[in-house]
Amino acid sequence: MTTWQIDAEPAPLTLDPEATALVIIDMQKDFLYPDGYGAFLGNDVTLLQRTIAPIQAVLAAARARGMLVIHTREGHRPDLSDCPPTKLDRWPPGHRIGDMGPMGRILIQGEVGHAIIDELAPLPSEIVIDKPGKNAFYATVLEQVLRQHGIRNLLITGVTTDVCCSATVIAANDHGYNAIVLSDCVASYSPERHAATLATIKAQGGIFGWVTDSGRVLAAWES
Repeated sequence: MTTWQIDAEPAPLTLDPEATALVIIDMQKDFLYPDGYGAFLGNDVTLLQRTIAPIQAVLAAARARGMLVIHTREGHRPDLSDCPPTKLDRWPPGHRIGDMGPMGRILIQGEVGHAIIDELAPLPSEIVIDKPGKNAFYATVLEQVLRQHGIRNLLITGVTTDVCCSATVIAANDHGYNAIVLSDCVASYSPERHAATLATIKAQGGIFGWVTDSGRVLAAWES
């Protein structure tokens, strides 16, 4: 059986490619584009845009190898029936989920801002999972998809490191999956929170998972 030997922290790991999926979390226009909701809130979206090129490289390699690719999008139904009041009330009127933002209603399925960025547009054959929460396992079919495909290892990419990526990594650990975070393929609006989150994931012998980068993953695949 072919295996991948990947240099990672806190220790190298061996992966079965047949049991490994690439997960691209919430690379949505509202979060990454300069006219999106993230920028509207005053965030520097260039901090997130640095992930696009390395994710493109990993995605191209994954597609060439026939790897399972899963994209996620955070958002809610237009009637907000899947959005708890506590999530709605955390921002002032005009900035809340469902309010009109620069790219349509904020975090609403079907709006322009909810879509995945053009640079990473999913292929028709790739799985796109809409999630109402931060954790990609919550109220979605993600675990069902992973079980159907015999997946045990998740290569985690996307945004943001400290929110949806972190929540998904922690959930993956609880559900019995190995999460491997590609540090240059995840980003936060806060470099400090980005660094702290990666440190937490790999702490204590990999309490939540492993941290590596796209270069080391691609090198493992090529070898």
